[in-house]
Amino acid sequence: MSDFSNIPAATASDDLQVLAALARDLAALKYTVDGVEALLGAEAYAAFARDQPVPALLKTRDDDGALAAVVRLWLLAEPIPRAAVNTALPETGVEALLALRLIEPAGPVADCETVRAAVDLRPYGWPAQANAADEANNGKGGHGTDLWVASDLAAHQRPGVLRHDHVLGIGQASLTLAQSIVRRPVETALDLGTGCGIQTFHLLEHAQHVVATDISVRALAFTRFNVLLNAAQLGIQPENLQARVDLRLGSLLEPVAGETFELVISNPPFVITPRSSIEDAADRFTYRDGGLAGDELVAALVRGLPDVLAAGGTAQLLGNWEIPSGASWSAAPESWIREGTDAWFIQREQVSPGQYAETWLQDASQNRDLALYGRSYAAYLADFASRDVSGIGFGLIWLRSPAPLDGVQGAERISRFEEILYPIEQPVGPHLGAAVDRADWLAGLAPDALPQTRLIVAPDVTEERHQRPGAEHPGVILLRQGAGLRRTNLLSTELAGFVSVCDGDLTVGQIIAALATFLDRRDDGGAENGGAENGGAGHGAANGSAGHGAANGSAENGGAEGQFMSGLLHGTRNLIRDGFLLPCPPN
Repeated sequence: MSDFSNIPAATASDDLQVLAALARDLAALKYTVDGVEALLGAEAYAAFARDQPVPALLKTRDDDGALAAVVRLWLLAEPIPRAAVNTALPETGVEALLALRLIEPAGPVADCETVRAAVDLRPYGWPAQANAADEANNGKGGHGTDLWVASDLAAHQRPGVLRHDHVLGIGQASLTLAQSIVRRPVETALDLGTGCGIQTFHLLEHAQHVVATDISVRALAFTRFNVLLNAAQLGIQPENLQARVDLRLGSLLEPVAGETFELVISNPPFVITPRSSIEDAADRFTYRDGGLAGDELVAALVRGLPDVLAAGGTAQLLGNWEIPSGASWSAAPESWIREGTDAWFIQREQVSPGQYAETWLQDASQNRDLALYGRSYAAYLADFASRDVSGIGFGLIWLRSPAPLDGVQGAERISRFEEILYPIEQPVGPHLGAAVDRADWLAGLAPDALPQTRLIVAPDVTEERHQRPGAEHPGVILLRQGAGLRRTNLLSTELAGFVSVCDGDLTVGQIIAALATFLDRRDDGGAENGGAENGGAGHGAANGSAGHGAANGSAENGGAEGQFMSGLLHGTRNLIRDGFLLPCPPN
């Protein structure tokens, strides 16, 4: 099945002229993120973002304007007179909106005088400084992007439990993923589990061609509608959609078997759900439940994604993973990684089985049926207990297929598993990309190159010292990042002294040699003997030169740096890797 233009119970997109008329009507209304916020005011808009519609209802109750009518219709799911809709959207009109399945009669007869939303249709966009194409072009130029997104009505907009083929709208998970993507120009990209198409929107800013897959025909119908409604902003020719976007039905990697992509992104149905021997596929919430036990869906994706990545291609996705009692949170994710594949997992949250059950039962409004809620909650707890699961982690996953690093054979691969539970800067994607670049730079360095490198302190880094009253020296020295992942690094006195001199004037080896002399780090024969065993700085240290041993950069070969230099070199590499220190730009 490849035509998703007229799927029952989903938005229809078979009339391109009507879609173009609707886009013009919405733009004329200023039905944008900024326009709606201006109409509602900051407080009511913030409440609406928390799924609290009452302040927005009060704000628009006595407003007869066209924009207020559209906000009440699609954002607040309030019945609206047909005449008000015709006035607000004159080029489109009620009959066309009914044909698109965006609205439906609010009463039992087709010619009812009021209509209501059949879907959620809301503005979405990003400002100029976050425009992906401009970021890929070194930040030059820039323009904002105003779009509209259709999806199923959410729990706070309609009564009852969500339908099992519910098409999720703009949620926190999809925004988290969009903000974490390293956006660079690519020819081919895959949006695996596209949902309503949010990730495809962003991919079209920097990918020439996007394949968008989903197991749900309704989801693909919504994605097609959304892409075509926003065709002008996304650089799509509506009559030739296939030139930029290819929609495919299927599970996980099946629709793209045998193909490869430079970039794969996915917000997969990663939610861990109790399995039943008598369950049917129709019993699953397809937007979140992939039908596998435990965290096996995410595990299968991580294991299988290298098969669809071009050489050096990357994948980024969200995921949940189970944490057995007494085990490290990263134990399971580490076992999923195929040999030779670069991997970076960042755990952003960890919850107990009970907290997890409460979150996802509420997500689908299953708490509105108390009997169902009780049975489902018990099933979650029993399912986790059967595998001795004490916690569930959530986080970001970055993978890269094996590829030589600038011809360096046997270069160190990226293998990072870290927990960052505090707030980080958003969008974080550019910072993740810069971290990968630094790791590749370090991996490509010749063994003796780091001591000859000049470094500077990153502009967002500050130093913090703590000492007891009356103490001669600080007991704790911290480096803090104000941007990106906002890490904090505990420094030794020696490493703090090293960082304080990193202004690009001296090489790493020269700084270490000078520190060795200043701190009198010499062996029994003196620093001038250059003994590696005692960390001597080597001949010429007093003159600010690292000496012959520093140039070689190897403690193992008896170079002058010894333990002192090797220890500082190790700390320096870690500070470069995490972005506290940066290679000095060429003059």
